[in-house]
Amino acid sequence: MTPEVPHPVRSDARDNRARILEAARTVFGEEGLGAPMREVARRAGVGPATLYRHFPAKRDLLAETFAEQRRACRTAVRDALADPDPDPWHGFRTLIERICELHADSRGFADAFMTAFPEAMDFAADREQTVRAVAELARRAQGTGLLRPDFVVDDLVLVLMAHRGLQDTPRATRAAASRRYAAYVIEAFRAASAPEAATPLPPAPRLST
Repeated sequence: MTPEVPHPVRSDARDNRARILEAARTVFGEEGLGAPMREVARRAGVGPATLYRHFPAKRDLLAETFAEQRRACRTAVRDALADPDPDPWHGFRTLIERICELHADSRGFADAFMTAFPEAMDFAADREQTVRAVAELARRAQGTGLLRPDFVVDDLVLVLMAHRGLQDTPRATRAAASRRYAAYVIEAFRAASAPEAATPLPPAPRLST
């Protein structure tokens, strides 16, 4: 019996898929996970039937749309845990900076990472992995006396919830605002008895007129 040969994906189908994903990154990035699928189809210039042929459910589209951010998040966690710097505080603060950076880049990714939104279930493993990494890094940093002893992982959750408010700032200044926010947070987490000098804050973006 002759085995079936898989049919190559037509170039127009590949183009449609690429346009859908590009539109989804823009729509969900700007409007969050509540943005309707029909808006993604409209931005991509395809009909709803074409969109659903490529992505039968919204969760399928979300998983593919934010695949790059998810990989970046997992890489940040792995790098922080394997940080060659002998100071565990370095890995801890680097992970906070990277998470804030990823969340500032896209409202949709921040929503998917932080919320129990039903269509974002594929992000649960990433969230749990990050929480475990922060707990381990915090344990190490507290052992050196650089991280305040009363820090708990829920503190980082509160910080990221507040960080989502930066999504309301102009996109042109959001990244700079996020870096400054992360620097303030890191200083707040530093133990009062830590000998290390405070890290200079990044320049403040112009948010007011």
